[in-house]
Amino acid sequence: MSKQVAYLGPKGTYAEKAAHILSKLANFQTPIFVPCNGLYSVIKSIAYNNCDAAVVPIENSVEGGVTATLDALWKFPEIFINKAIVLPIKHALISNGKLSNISEVLSHPQALAQCSEWLSENLPNAIPLPTNSTSEAVNMVKGSKFRAAIGSKSLIQIEGLKELAFPINDVPGNCTRFVLLSKELNSNSANIASFAFSLISNKPGALLKAINNIADFGFNMSKIESRPSKRELGEYIIYIDLEINNQNNINNLLELKNKLKPLCKNFVDFGNYFSENIELD
Repeated sequence: MSKQVAYLGPKGTYAEKAAHILSKLANFQTPIFVPCNGLYSVIKSIAYNNCDAAVVPIENSVEGGVTATLDALWKFPEIFINKAIVLPIKHALISNGKLSNISEVLSHPQALAQCSEWLSENLPNAIPLPTNSTSEAVNMVKGSKFRAAIGSKSLIQIEGLKELAFPINDVPGNCTRFVLLSKELNSNSANIASFAFSLISNKPGALLKAINNIADFGFNMSKIESRPSKRELGEYIIYIDLEINNQNNINNLLELKNKLKPLCKNFVDFGNYFSENIELD
């Protein structure tokens, strides 16, 4: 049976590229790709069993963690990360009009943020307008002479528009990590372990005690990030990625988690998975 894979649509987004690549790496046979409107809708589609898997961005090298994804993973602890890829992101400015006539620039908030310096220097008077996706932004500028969208160059061919500038992202090495989500724990090879926790008490040294446990077991943290719990001011959720590079790490991982859990009010394990860098043509 073909697996249904949800992703942030519509067609033409980097998320769609990531969905195709991750489905191939997961050996899905003839997957059916389901574009969704908004990241939360993507994750709800798997949380409520409307799809078999989902592909979402989780981290950008410029803007950091994708908060909608992190919050959803905490909210739905039955969802696990199975695989991850890192895609290079190169944005184009796309429009029907001329650069000198552009007064509004539309795109996903992450894309707008990743190009903020370029926009400030080249279109200082243009109003940035957030959309649900880069592809949606391109659809919204068709036929307009004063609107432009930020998105992948592949959208130019799809929509019959033209490139006004490329690349316009502020950092040349801009890249995004996309993850494949499912309700099954990955049992294959892994080089990252991800989890999140909230502490029992907000006291001096409480977080340090948890971090020291990680160091004592010989793990290197490749990411540590905090998000508000949304329950009360000053209460945070800590998101952590650990590098797994040998069998000893894997053997110590369960013991580490058992050490951490007594320190935590809540502990959510996102699973162990393999992440790799992908070069796009």
